[in-house]
Amino acid sequence: MKTVPGMETRPTTDRIKETLFNILAPELPDCEFLDLFSGSGGIGIEALSRGANRAYFVDNSRTAIKVIRENLIHTRLESKGEILGCDAIGAIRMLEQRHGAFDVIFMDPPYEKELEKQVLYTLAHSSLVNEDTLIVIEASLNTEFDYLTDLPFELYRVKKYKTNKHVFCCYSVTEN
Repeated sequence: MKTVPGMETRPTTDRIKETLFNILAPELPDCEFLDLFSGSGGIGIEALSRGANRAYFVDNSRTAIKVIRENLIHTRLESKGEILGCDAIGAIRMLEQRHGAFDVIFMDPPYEKELEKQVLYTLAHSSLVNEDTLIVIEASLNTEFDYLTDLPFELYRVKKYKTNKHVFCCYSVTEN
């Protein structure tokens, strides 16, 4: 699979990806998967290869979009993927007009810019999320998520690695 050249993206290592998908395995069969800040599309493509029904890839880099398209063609999964060439908030607004809630929303935004916080605040009142939606955020080890108490999301798992972590949260039926 191709990756986006340069330092703009940080492809998830195979070992971390394997751990992530071992955790996600029960959620993937026939799921609708949203991959925000997609980079090369590796996470969404892996979800498709493990049984996801459809994956939406969001990135605002032309280079990333080209690489995602090439990777979907290479893996013969292009009919199950849709690429949105815009920023994450714009994609959420666009998808709200034509899509129901997703089963899994994954995001791997650039570190230390609080983009995950902006996205979570947007998703907090979005039709793309319901009590069955799992949200996974890849973040640096020092990224704080204490603001989740202000949102209708419940943090239920954190998986730490050497340099980063995966934060798992879900929509809380009883809003704070």
